[in-house]
Amino acid sequence: MKTFTMPGADLQVPAVVLGLMRIAEKSDEEVRTLVRTAIDAGIDFVDHADLYGPTYHACERRFAEAMRLTPSEREALTIQTKCGIRQPGPYFDFSYEHILESVDGSLAALGTDYLDILLLHRPDALVEPDEVARAFDALHAAGKVRHFGVSNHTPGQVELLRHSVRQPLVANQIQLSVTHAPAIASGVAMNMGDLDQSIDRDNGIVDYCRLHGITLQAWSPFQARFFDGPFLGNPRYAELNTVIDRLAWKYEVPAEAIAVAWITRHPAQMQVVLGTTTPARVEAAARGADVHLSRSEWYEMFRAAGHTVP
Repeated sequence: MKTFTMPGADLQVPAVVLGLMRIAEKSDEEVRTLVRTAIDAGIDFVDHADLYGPTYHACERRFAEAMRLTPSEREALTIQTKCGIRQPGPYFDFSYEHILESVDGSLAALGTDYLDILLLHRPDALVEPDEVARAFDALHAAGKVRHFGVSNHTPGQVELLRHSVRQPLVANQIQLSVTHAPAIASGVAMNMGDLDQSIDRDNGIVDYCRLHGITLQAWSPFQARFFDGPFLGNPRYAELNTVIDRLAWKYEVPAEAIAVAWITRHPAQMQVVLGTTTPARVEAAARGADVHLSRSEWYEMFRAAGHTVP
């Protein structure tokens, strides 16, 4: 498994992350098999959120109950969780009180004294950056959170936080797959006024994160569009699947690995966040981190996914 040192943090992290948003109803053995398969594949980084349920902290609690980590096992894992989405609603809450309350809930559910990384889940239009900074300072000083980041934030939203927050923002988790790639595709088609692809919908988030040492984490790496089902094996993406199958044969890996490889090939040094609860798919996807697509192969997949290369 390809690893790298996350900028702004003292963490050696894998290129693939195990997302655990769907384990609330899984048995202890199912959770253990899933996590151990990931660890055996080199994935020692798990992603949670207080929201993942159906009730708050349910998936975090299910993870802790099933795994019953020893102190050394806990130390060997990077545990990341997120806060800021309130239910019912939904609405967003980056208040000092809610951030602290959420972290305490996550620590209790996870059965740990600290979080390696805390992300602000989705932008709060009513955010007070100084209030976020006060919460981060309190959590950091208490040893409850070691590193901080965001999810689904634009460069302007990150800059607003950075103006007040003293700790580095080490990660930004965004939706990204070869078929859902506006963060990359708009730059390729820059200044092509008659092409929808050229519209910059996120103010250059990929280049911004590269410039500021923020690790991009790609969620839904197999999702066709926004919760529109997977593209792997999907007849609507027949051309793309033909290319993926050929590359899978060439590199002697499963199709999932090629979908992951398209993301990890990008020089921004991104992490891929898996959402599957099928151990075999985790194992298959993990192999993609060690596949280095050529430029022509990367762009061939990009074109086959429906993007324009001028």
